[in-house]
Amino acid sequence: MTLLAQPYPGAISNRITVDPAICHGKPVVRGLRYPVEMILDLLSSGMSHEEILSDYPDLERDDILAVLQYARHRSRNG
Repeated sequence: MTLLAQPYPGAISNRITVDPAICHGKPVVRGLRYPVEMILDLLSSGMSHEEILSDYPDLERDDILAVLQYARHRSRNG
């Protein structure tokens, strides 16, 4: 497992990981097999942070914030 290298801001590089052996190398939250894409899908479906954290107790509030920061960074920088 590798942490994402800079230029990602600190919260992203500490929480979002990429490992070719996990979820086909897609970015995931802390290597927990929760793809960034899945968390974004949950949020876009209308789930609140609290609902997601209740349904996925391995996740932390800062994980969700890192996913949003990652998405923002990718939308700006490709």
